[in-house]
Amino acid sequence: MFDPTDLQWSNGFASLGEAFYTRLPTPSHPQGLPEPRWLATSPACAQWLGWPANWQDAPHALAVFSGSTEWPGMARLASVYSGHQFGVWAGQLGDGRALWLGEVQTPHGGVELQLKGAGTTPYSRRGDGRAVLRSSIREFLCSEALHHLGVPTTRALALVGSPLPVRRERIESAAVVTRAARSFVRFGHFEHFAHHGLHTELRQLADFVIARDFPHCADAPEPVAALLAEVALRSAELVAHWQALGFVHGVLNTDNLSILGLTMDFGPFAFLDAWDPRRITNHSDDQGRYTLARQPDIVWWSLHALAQALLPLVSGEAVLREALAPYPGHFQARYAELMRAKLGLAAAQEGDELLWRDWLNLLAADKIDHTVAWRWLGDGVMGRVRDLFIDRAAFDTWATRYRARLALEPEAADTRAARMRQTNPALVLRNHLAEEVIRAADQGDLAPLHHLAAALARPYDETADNTHYTALPPDWAGDLELSCSS
Repeated sequence: MFDPTDLQWSNGFASLGEAFYTRLPTPSHPQGLPEPRWLATSPACAQWLGWPANWQDAPHALAVFSGSTEWPGMARLASVYSGHQFGVWAGQLGDGRALWLGEVQTPHGGVELQLKGAGTTPYSRRGDGRAVLRSSIREFLCSEALHHLGVPTTRALALVGSPLPVRRERIESAAVVTRAARSFVRFGHFEHFAHHGLHTELRQLADFVIARDFPHCADAPEPVAALLAEVALRSAELVAHWQALGFVHGVLNTDNLSILGLTMDFGPFAFLDAWDPRRITNHSDDQGRYTLARQPDIVWWSLHALAQALLPLVSGEAVLREALAPYPGHFQARYAELMRAKLGLAAAQEGDELLWRDWLNLLAADKIDHTVAWRWLGDGVMGRVRDLFIDRAAFDTWATRYRARLALEPEAADTRAARMRQTNPALVLRNHLAEEVIRAADQGDLAPLHHLAAALARPYDETADNTHYTALPPDWAGDLELSCSS
């Protein structure tokens, strides 16, 4: 039997002091979800934590992970941060619907656990601090789906539901997601203390992050500049993965960007179906700031906002500019590496970039499904791929160039095809797949949720029981709209 009293909690963030958070519970904090029930758990995330498959059977587990109580050693709190939202300074924000449970020791070091949707905190800003079932299902599924696709991300351990009514665009039921990550520190944490002139606390936070997550930076002539350089490289790596997969975060405010380069805060995200890099996935994003086409530049902009916050801790602007300078080149190099792999190209050659950019332009011109097109291309049956296109003459011209490029590769065709099948996923968390399991869960049927979660843990496999997930999306999928409460 899993005994939570055996867990070791280090709670490093809690040691920073109360300038950084408010301890909970407080009189304003409700006692978790009423009538909670387990909706889903992630065996892979539990294994990462070093917990057994039946961890949820431990004493009081359901009460803990619905926000009503805590296990010994936890230190529940809500952190304060600020940030830029849609490019505009938004002032103080903070964990308005997140409850930090503590940092537990695992075989991989300390991992922080956090509940999303457990109720109001001092940073809820007139909100109810709750999360609804649909947004919680989407976050639970996407966190783990990205992990299995090899994308840096926060994880999802568990999903708990409740009949508690919550008003968003309509009345919905409440839910809580348990999130796990090495750290939940955001760009906005640094912006908060810099904006308020709290340079002692700003230094304390930087020292804490360096000591825990980037210890090699401590020996640099400018440790804080070295920290910024590491964050920039990790962010470039992250965005390269997003772009290659066609993943749109949807709301890249500075308070939603992780200091560790993790995908964080899942709201109006989407994996693009029809390839349109300028498609707006967040219906609150009137100007298209957070489209896929703009993600690399928006993260670059946000890194400059972080650099501005760190300015009081370094010798001058020049060292911060130097720290940020590698971002564009690293993003382009990593993105190029991923795109070559998607095309099955083992080594770089001149003209490769034009080849994949022309391929993406073909997909955009005919609004071809991104995931299916790449997967079928990897299968090597070019006639089948050709049938996806309206402008088949344009495809034929490109395919001739592609075949000529493949002829220069040293690998055998079957070896290349096998590698491409482990690079181009058969399934991703399409919006309509999430919508189907949400509708079923609304009616009390959790089987579709569990089935989809299991399939997303094997995104490169095509099996007889996941053909629905790997098929082209239905026509109604294009009518789905997403918001920050989705």
